[in-house]
Amino acid sequence: MPSVSPAPTEGDSKQKQTLPAADIVVLVVYFLLILAVGIWSMWKTKRSTVNGYFLAGKNMSWWPVGTSLFASNVGSGHFIGLAGSGAASGIGTTAYEWNGMLMVLLLGWLFLPIYIASGVTTMPEYLQRRFGGKRIQIFIAVLYLFIYIFTKISVDMYAGAVFIQQALGWDIYLAVILLLVITALYTVAGGLAAVIYTDAAQTVIMLVGALTLMGFSFVEVGGWQAVFDGYSNAIPSVRDPNTTCGIPREDAFHLFRDPVTSDLPWPGVLLGMSIPSMWYWCSDQVIVQRSLAAKNLLHAKGGSLLASYLKVLPFFMMVLPGMISRILFPDEVGCADPEVCKEVCGNSVGCSDIAYAKLVMELLPSGEKLRASPSHPTSVSSQMLLWMNEQKFPRARSNSCRRPFWERGSSILMTSNLELDVI
Repeated sequence: MPSVSPAPTEGDSKQKQTLPAADIVVLVVYFLLILAVGIWSMWKTKRSTVNGYFLAGKNMSWWPVGTSLFASNVGSGHFIGLAGSGAASGIGTTAYEWNGMLMVLLLGWLFLPIYIASGVTTMPEYLQRRFGGKRIQIFIAVLYLFIYIFTKISVDMYAGAVFIQQALGWDIYLAVILLLVITALYTVAGGLAAVIYTDAAQTVIMLVGALTLMGFSFVEVGGWQAVFDGYSNAIPSVRDPNTTCGIPREDAFHLFRDPVTSDLPWPGVLLGMSIPSMWYWCSDQVIVQRSLAAKNLLHAKGGSLLASYLKVLPFFMMVLPGMISRILFPDEVGCADPEVCKEVCGNSVGCSDIAYAKLVMELLPSGEKLRASPSHPTSVSSQMLLWMNEQKFPRARSNSCRRPFWERGSSILMTSNLELDVI
């Protein structure tokens, strides 16, 4: 049985943490670009009204709405999670993404006409107008807050931490705090317009980087047929021969799987998955507010259509590269022995989560690594700031409407920063 590679020495670890000059330049240019887009968007839109601040003046064209919908949905959690799922079990998780293609169209053609006609800014406000009273508005606002913190922000932070650990070697907490502080600056100052335009810029960067990595991955593995043939043989050299642990699933290339014995039974994919997917795409605050910022219903529908087309790409950008990562690095990405996994990634359960980061670090040349890195959780966290401020200061807005909203008292900025620190 082949021996396992020894754990990296301290010197190797330090060498791995040193970024080439080209990657440092790309990182600096990226942050400068995002800040420039945020600052530009601050002056492009009127922030002196509620609609100007929270709905970007209701003046967004279809393409920034569509790219922002995509960026709000696809973040670091998708890159790490979908690639890891592809490495562990095949293409089954693609069903989640392609189900979303239909639901985002349902948003544009069924739900948005109602939301736009009601003239609301947030989903809790819509429920308050629809059913009356304040209790349901407060309840859903608090529920959204907990959902965002425990199921969105935390997941994206974990996924980002995995990439930072594998790629950059930075201190995780320092990197996350710096990221969120930068996000707070352009979000609180620029409102939703800053968020949407920076989302659009990040979508372009993300697509170019991810598709570049996909191309490198297919070249390295030898094409589609090599993926199909090689995945079933991507078995780690160290595993317990008395179990199936470490052996790829026989239905790895099946989207619709056995209704009884599989990990993703097809009745659940077709029926059960559609219910939470409809909630997410048609009533989630982060998603709906982008669409409400469109110029009119036609542009809102166009944004939904663009987002639906873009949802085809995660299968090619994330799932297939994750499977290729297991083919290229079966003893690391596909490890099945707890001691080996602990040595490789620090997790004795498995190391499929490092599939995407492993490809980035091993295949891409200097200057390309950071461009293909997973998107960060700025979209969700910035939207939380906008939404929570809107919920907390409705009377302040009505009583001080003559001043720009983002200038109305230091309490808003202080509260936003406090909320960001808590997140």
